[in-house]
Amino acid sequence: MVTQTIPIPLDPDTAIAYDSASDRERRQMQLLLGLRLRELTAQPPRSLSDVLDDAARVAASRGLTEDALRSLLADG
Repeated sequence: MVTQTIPIPLDPDTAIAYDSASDRERRQMQLLLGLRLRELTAQPPRSLSDVLDDAARVAASRGLTEDALRSLLADG
């Protein structure tokens, strides 16, 4: 399998964990990260409107009313 190296900025703790991992663990991390990146990039990006609509549906299904939302936002 042909591979290509890309730079990915990480927080210090994650970078230390990667650097201190064994070769086998690093290969596993690389494989998992590669699969996750493919998964994320294979789907078309969702619009903000779609994300907000989904969040509103979930909130409503859990009993959040418009009045309760207004109250929460006013208190914030």
